[in-house]
Amino acid sequence: MDLTAKARDILRQNDKGGYTLPTHGLYPYQWNWDSAFAAWGFTTFNPDRGWTELETLLSGQWDDGMVPHIIFHKVDPGYFPGPDVWQGRGPIPSSGITQPPVAASFMAKMLALDPSGAPRAKALWPQLKRWHRWFMDWRLDDGAACVTHPWEAGRDNAPDWDSAMRAINADDVGAYTRRDTSHVDPSMRPTKYDYDRYLKLVQVGVSVNWDQARLRDINPFRVADPTMTFTLLRANRDLAAMGRTFGEDISDIEDWIATLEAGAETLWNPATAGYDSRNVRTGEFNGILSNASALCWYAGINDKRALPAIDRMLKAADYGLASYDPKAEGFEPLRYWRGPTWPIMNYLVASGMEEQGITDLAARIKTDTARLMQQNGFAEYYHPHTGAPAGGGTFTWTAAVWLGWAGTHAETEVGPS
Repeated sequence: MDLTAKARDILRQNDKGGYTLPTHGLYPYQWNWDSAFAAWGFTTFNPDRGWTELETLLSGQWDDGMVPHIIFHKVDPGYFPGPDVWQGRGPIPSSGITQPPVAASFMAKMLALDPSGAPRAKALWPQLKRWHRWFMDWRLDDGAACVTHPWEAGRDNAPDWDSAMRAINADDVGAYTRRDTSHVDPSMRPTKYDYDRYLKLVQVGVSVNWDQARLRDINPFRVADPTMTFTLLRANRDLAAMGRTFGEDISDIEDWIATLEAGAETLWNPATAGYDSRNVRTGEFNGILSNASALCWYAGINDKRALPAIDRMLKAADYGLASYDPKAEGFEPLRYWRGPTWPIMNYLVASGMEEQGITDLAARIKTDTARLMQQNGFAEYYHPHTGAPAGGGTFTWTAAVWLGWAGTHAETEVGPS
């Protein structure tokens, strides 16, 4: 079986009838940004199923506009923390935090693949705008977008969060049993120190019923983040472009774009010569060069200042862009977001570079990403030096990256997925 057929089969196997699991076992629910990748991947061969994916994701939107990072459509006792711990207040049991808002950008890609989906996209557009407005209302610091939990960034244990995590007292978090380490080698997952603090932040949110005004004041974890800032900026550009086509008023979105462009500059750290996360509670940069630092091009910011450091990071790895600078202290090539290379981030970075004319680096990242899949299948992430697969296997968003970018497009199938 060729890789395109295998990638399609992974999406079908992870399909739960309206939403797609990232992979069986480790992630048994609908994850927010994973789902946007899945929708794009499905649209390359079954557009109807792709649109259904986005519609299902947005069916979990809260009344304040937030779209949760996990939607618990059907309770699975094999996952922790589940809906009983989160106590979300959406129309469907969910977590109380969000994730990088890539859905609008992938909806634009889906429209390019399937123009007949325009009526469904137009129906979803107001919901996406409400979500983006929620970010602008509750997640900005000097125009940069913040995360209020490491899981919210999608880069769960990235070193960006270390300083803010040290300020969290998790002594009273209580006993719990993790389930992730029963599916994956613990050396590839966040530590117990991290997990204690993840759960403490959930308990803080529950204590105020996820009231954003109160959380802004009491949450010890608030970090201005390149991932969130750049994905939101790109998503607003794509939302505005679709809005023009649909005849919508986009004047407020244009204001949001200007705000985020100015905010992105507050993440530039001259000391690292790169875009860096900033601890809002202390006002200090975290001194981190990561794959998120390279998302400026994806956001439409063609910053020549950022090229030397990212070029150096690329030369320090053998397979695309490592999640953390391989030359930095604390680099761990197999521990989740502290070193491995992720096809989804390779795609976001390289597609942005390509759009901005940085074609040599974009081509290298794309070739490296394809080699990872050709040699080691569709894993969650990979060792940046050896290419060894790590984390979950038969992974939805990795397969989607093959279908939409790294592999060869096949003709659209007719009929159900």
